Amino acid sequence: MTLMKIGEVAKQFNVKADTLRFYEKNGLVGASGRSQSGYRLYNSDDIQRLSFIMRAKAVGFSLADIQDLLSIELDKSNWACADVKNMVDTKLSQIEAKLAELNRFRSSLKSLSDACCGGPDSAEYCSILEALESQNATE
Repeated sequence: MTLMKIGEVAKQFNVKADTLRFYEKNGLVGASGRSQSGYRLYNSDDIQRLSFIMRAKAVGFSLADIQDLLSIELDKSNWACADVKNMVDTKLSQIEAKLAELNRFRSSLKSLSDACCGGPDSAEYCSILEALESQNATE
């Protein structure tokens, strides 16, 4: 079994060693051991767990969500697939709400941009600033 130092693992996952230390501090992953000189050493199980964490992070799960998923992963027989699906559906709903909010932002910004001439003259009569000063700017 090959053991890897923290720097090697960080490089493999394209993260900083501090990120791995943060994950360890927060209970997401732990090094399997330490070298004689005190370096954290990671085995293949640790690498697999880090891969799980990185994939979960890549699809939008928070570290708290990932902690919950890891708990389920370690104790699958006491959880139902429906529990995991519920977590995914909750995250999906949050993302859909955020997308709706971002679409509203885009629409408002587009309206502001379209209303502005963008000329080189003084911003004294800038339609964007005027719109933001009015009560209707966010409607």
